[in-house]
Amino acid sequence: MTNISRRTFGKLAAASLATLAAPSLLHAKGSARLVIIGGGFGGASSARFARIAFPHIDVTVIEPQRSFVTCPYGNLLLAGSKTLSDITHDYGALKRRGVNFIHDWAEAIEPDKKQVRLRSGKTVSYDKLIVSPGIGIKWGALPGYDQDAAKILPHAWVPERGEQVLLLRRQLEALPDGGVVGFAIPSNPFRCPPGPYERISLVASYLKKHKPRAKILALDAKDAFSKQGLFQDAWNELYPGLIEWVPGSKDGKVVAVDAKNKILQTEFGIRHKIDVGNVIPPQSAAKIAVDAGLTNETGFVPVNPYTFETIKAKDIHVIGDANIAGPMPKSGFIANSTSKQAVASAIALLEGREPPKDPVYFNTCYSHIGDDYGISVVGVFRPSDKGFVETPNSGGVSPRGPLADTKSQRRLEARYADSWYASITKDAFG
Repeated sequence: MTNISRRTFGKLAAASLATLAAPSLLHAKGSARLVIIGGGFGGASSARFARIAFPHIDVTVIEPQRSFVTCPYGNLLLAGSKTLSDITHDYGALKRRGVNFIHDWAEAIEPDKKQVRLRSGKTVSYDKLIVSPGIGIKWGALPGYDQDAAKILPHAWVPERGEQVLLLRRQLEALPDGGVVGFAIPSNPFRCPPGPYERISLVASYLKKHKPRAKILALDAKDAFSKQGLFQDAWNELYPGLIEWVPGSKDGKVVAVDAKNKILQTEFGIRHKIDVGNVIPPQSAAKIAVDAGLTNETGFVPVNPYTFETIKAKDIHVIGDANIAGPMPKSGFIANSTSKQAVASAIALLEGREPPKDPVYFNTCYSHIGDDYGISVVGVFRPSDKGFVETPNSGGVSPRGPLADTKSQRRLEARYADSWYASITKDAFG
């Protein structure tokens, strides 16, 4: 890592959270109702922080599932080093903290009435609403790719109960040795920018061990991606000849899918026949944010960078993958990091106070490349009157170099990744 040490990073993160929990913000109205849509990293982190920092606030989470399957570490299921139970987290600890859970679908937000309508027909009233619904798949935006196509060529990009990633795992197990695994990777923005490349790496790890004559064809709409040099160094070192990555400028953009015949078609009309496919389709904010009119022409939600209150509706704060927060990535760490500021701002505004000033948002993204091989990127961000900005000379990526020189570093990064996962899931669900 360059420019900032992990110890310094930890101190900065701790200082930021201490600022958000300052005593001046802890006196809330006992009758105030904070309602949270979504029980993922953003929603769960919001609920936990609200109960700790604002114990007199009534906190309710609307989440249809009774447990959460994380996207982080999901790729390790494909490599065979993790199971579904390893990445599944229930809400028992949050319930014991006093968080109310309504296990139902949030069907509609009615800002004029300050209420959320549920699929059951019931309504939930709020004083402040945190919306953390994640992404929605833009079905049909990629011709030929719809819900039925996803049953043949899984996206495995929305966790739900883990069905999609388990489907992809079963398909890899059934792949004939010598078969082709195809990836269709979209243009930005999408959830977890390094995710497709970690997935390529871990599928390669599985194939090298179990299907050594198989190949990976990665068709990418982009010419560059997160941690590209580090990923490609690792592919050359660990999986020589196994992975073919085709950038957009070399006809890597997939423009149509024939799921029945397992064909990915690129811009110049080339039809690539594959045996197993992972199609990562274009994405938007989840349906409830779109239906509520919170999104703009991008399909995502513009927000105030200091408070995360949506530009289009009062008393609604949108966090996580659903909002527009570039250059911050759409990641679980950003959802977790920004949730504290959103909650503190929502309560402060509810009380007629000024929201916390000068917040700092952190992101760390670890990627597993293979056994005992990890890489990372760190970013430090702040809000500004022009949106979100990356703090100059902060963060950085893992050092590059030959495997012989970096082997111990890569092993440490893999261990750091495990510690990071344990820490963030405890901070969200503990």
